[in-house]
Amino acid sequence: MNTSIIKEFAAIVGDDNVMSSETDRHVYSYDAAVLDSVMPALVVRPENSEALGKTVKLCNDHGLPLTVRGAGTNLSGGTIPHPGGVVVLTNGLNRILEINAEDMYAVVEPGVVTAKFAAEVAACGLFYPPDPGSQAVSTLGGNVAENAGGLRGLKYGVTKDYVMGIDFWDVNGNLIKSGSRTVKCVSGYNLTGLMVASEGTLGVFDKIILKIIPPPKASRSMMAMFNSMQAASETVAAIIAAKIVPATLEIMDNFTIRTVENFRHAGLPKNAAALLLIEVDGHPAQVADEAELVEQICKQHGATELKVARDAAERDAVWQARRDALPALAKLRPTCVLEDATVPRSKIPAMIKALDDISKKYQLTIGTFGHAGDGNLHPTILTDRRDEKEWQRVEKAIDEIFNRALELGGTLSGEHGIGLAKAKYMVLETNRGTLDYFRRMKSVLDPKGILNPGKIIG
Repeated sequence: MNTSIIKEFAAIVGDDNVMSSETDRHVYSYDAAVLDSVMPALVVRPENSEALGKTVKLCNDHGLPLTVRGAGTNLSGGTIPHPGGVVVLTNGLNRILEINAEDMYAVVEPGVVTAKFAAEVAACGLFYPPDPGSQAVSTLGGNVAENAGGLRGLKYGVTKDYVMGIDFWDVNGNLIKSGSRTVKCVSGYNLTGLMVASEGTLGVFDKIILKIIPPPKASRSMMAMFNSMQAASETVAAIIAAKIVPATLEIMDNFTIRTVENFRHAGLPKNAAALLLIEVDGHPAQVADEAELVEQICKQHGATELKVARDAAERDAVWQARRDALPALAKLRPTCVLEDATVPRSKIPAMIKALDDISKKYQLTIGTFGHAGDGNLHPTILTDRRDEKEWQRVEKAIDEIFNRALELGGTLSGEHGIGLAKAKYMVLETNRGTLDYFRRMKSVLDPKGILNPGKIIG
């Protein structure tokens, strides 16, 4: 990086917020995806809105590829920088600017940690439902950029359902305002919707307006055990078919159950072939009725045992165990490939069978868990990337996982984004015309192609 350009960045963000050493740059050369790292030329950390806008403009003026990075928990390579590019960190933009309990919205900067925000909202007697597994460290800007989901997505929706507006910087350093603090807003193009899931390819977030809602008055959590994944997946389909929408409806296979229990010691039944973790919430009478119906459906579809959490501590322990699925599995082998196969909810049994077939065909260990209620499964392949022959089988298995999901009417990603990892598959889910449309739109908004190049559309 040219010394004079480094000085220009330093004049904007301060000397302490410009990182050019090899050690500093290496820290930001990778994310949570299993992809090769790429060293950026420079890392900068704006601490206010004005500095962020000037940083974006400076990158564009010099034609420098710009990748925005929050916590780096991205699972599809969305925050891996471009060679010779600049990483712009948002962890200096971490203020909750407003929580309006009367009108039920909040205004935040992109670097606010998700769990911290949810806790602040809860302290005001309100509820922010999106709860990605990475919420303890992931940031709201990243959540919006990827349209993150989580355990409560079945009933409450995902991040896009809570974004009311976004202020963002275009490549020329102009602040673009979209959406509003009102429940209804149809003033102009839906730029807010365009920015959600754009993965930093169309603009750089400055402020985000988020909807918050009243918390449920009651809830009941239960754990149903089954002798097969097929029986558990058919139960999921039956619960949804009965017009019951639980707050959460999660599935875990035996391999994942045993791994998590050894990791967390939460009291999971290690002999169960499959497990459904279910929570219903709402008005107390509704909770009682729905919980009874869910129990009946589970028993009708072969549940060998069903346990209801006796108190909040027991409930929290079980849900924490579910959130520990990925870190527990990741300890078993040097490489852990977490995928994001998502299909229509009625196709969950078929997708579960396909994953079992793929595991056997390629002789791979695949732990399966995920948000079964909304069709979002996370088949997790345990491998060692240094083993070239095994890694070739892994790559073929990933291809088949995505192909099968698409054949079943599903999508490449329910919540992890496309990034670098899945860009090559996009034509299979869409078509050439769609990708050309994306590219034409980006070429107008980002003529020099500096915003997170290579992501989504290659």
